Amino acid sequence: MRRPTLRTPRLPRTRTGRRRLVQAVMAGCVLALLPATWMYTVTAERLRTTADVPRTEVAVVFGAGLWDGEPSPYLAHRLDAAARLYRENRVQVVLVTGDNSRKDYDEPDAMRVYLTRHGVPDGRIVSDYAGFDTWDSCVRAKKIFGVDRAVLISQGFHIRRAVALCQAAGVRSYGIGVQDKHDVTWYYGGTREIFAAGKAALDAVFQPDPRFLGPKEAGVPAALASAR
Repeated sequence: MRRPTLRTPRLPRTRTGRRRLVQAVMAGCVLALLPATWMYTVTAERLRTTADVPRTEVAVVFGAGLWDGEPSPYLAHRLDAAARLYRENRVQVVLVTGDNSRKDYDEPDAMRVYLTRHGVPDGRIVSDYAGFDTWDSCVRAKKIFGVDRAVLISQGFHIRRAVALCQAAGVRSYGIGVQDKHDVTWYYGGTREIFAAGKAALDAVFQPDPRFLGPKEAGVPAALASAR
């Protein structure tokens, strides 16, 4: 039986054809870079450090995975930054948002336990159990928990997308990108963000409902009231 042969694509033979090919490639590159350009433009004045972020009532910490039920090192660094902001009286309440889609995986509760171990009172921590992705977390922070202004905490490779999406969701945001060593996870996260930027732009434009919205919760206002 004769094996099928793969035909290699042929370049256009005419000058006009080659010009059109180059134009198509350039247009594709521009379109691919538009979401990232949008993110950098929206967040240009919104990134801070734990030392210079404006005092804000609420900090939002995004989930980043568990290891044997405990926060992963990346998530622990995010929580360390939130605990420092609380201890320095730069935030009053911490909203932890993550995945609890199954009984044996509970990011928000693991984050709560970690924060209480590091000096944040349990009554100042509010849990969002349906933060399945960044857009969901931002929309729920606004619509379910009534957050209008917040400090967002994540890794540097993710924080621009978080700020851009929360801004689009109606949460006036500043972002803190915590530092981590540039290991395999860091490079994976940075590469993933290139592709995630496209989805983020679509979310910002079309503003879909989160996977789970549900009724409004009074956790953040109640925690803020207890802080006064």
